[in-house]
Amino acid sequence: MIVSVTMNPSVDISYPLSTLVLDDINRCDKVRKTAGGKGLNVTRVIHQMEAEVISTGLLGGVLGEFIRENLSSEGIKHDFSNIQGDTRNCIAILHDNYQQTEILEAGPTISTEELTSFEETFLTLATSSDVATLSGSLPKGVSKDYYSRLLSLLSNTDIKVILDTSGESLKSALESPVKPYAIKPNSDELQALLGEEVSTDYTNLSDILSHSLFDGVPLIMVSLGKDGAFAKFDESFYRVEIPSIPVKNPVGSGDSTVAGLAIGLSKRKSIEDVLKYAMTLGMLNAMEDTTGCVDKTKFDDLFNQVNVYKL
Repeated sequence: MIVSVTMNPSVDISYPLSTLVLDDINRCDKVRKTAGGKGLNVTRVIHQMEAEVISTGLLGGVLGEFIRENLSSEGIKHDFSNIQGDTRNCIAILHDNYQQTEILEAGPTISTEELTSFEETFLTLATSSDVATLSGSLPKGVSKDYYSRLLSLLSNTDIKVILDTSGESLKSALESPVKPYAIKPNSDELQALLGEEVSTDYTNLSDILSHSLFDGVPLIMVSLGKDGAFAKFDESFYRVEIPSIPVKNPVGSGDSTVAGLAIGLSKRKSIEDVLKYAMTLGMLNAMEDTTGCVDKTKFDDLFNQVNVYKL
């Protein structure tokens, strides 16, 4: 089983408008409200691929109940810890030829007692799982090194942890004694971490991923958009080439890629197939209008068009 963690979930509200008019009234007759957050996108895609997954994290208030009901209506297993604060809204206004303006609430402040309760739930779920995914930002009241705390809770287990975060949260986890099994940075996040620019032809990625900051992390997958991906597994490097696809909505493709990594690892696939699972689901998400959504019927055909080369 895969356990997917979302520490700062949200109700994602999408307002499609032909034109956004500032300092005036904008009326919208088509509104979409869904359980959101990077980890919930991961959960949804794993579920759509009919792999066993359970979602956990922190939820509170009326919006927290909405997320529980939304997940239950989709048949997705979940076991979230309760908090006193209200779960946040995140608003996306889609306007003027595919422009997107976002308003992201910070969310509630989490207490020490609430974190302790969550950790008990997380440890129970994780110890009966093969893979854990930790995705997204941390809420207020939670220290930047909290993902390191979750990694330490699993230090005596064989669970493979995929960490998909950025900034200080990622750096702290990479500097901690207990490392994640896999990370999935993009080129901008690598540059922010190391202060080294990724070359436009990606020829220096081998050197960048050999940096001592990544010591002890078995799998690093760098997403390169339409150019596929570059990966380091143990001491070997891989180039992943993908076919050209019709892109409708690339938002959430990174989360879908994490879902692919999780499924491939839980199935104990070869590293080549793990990378192909990841890229296939990332592409399938980009081919759909809805964020964190894939069409399973198209998986096999696209999977067979992904090529992985050991360098």
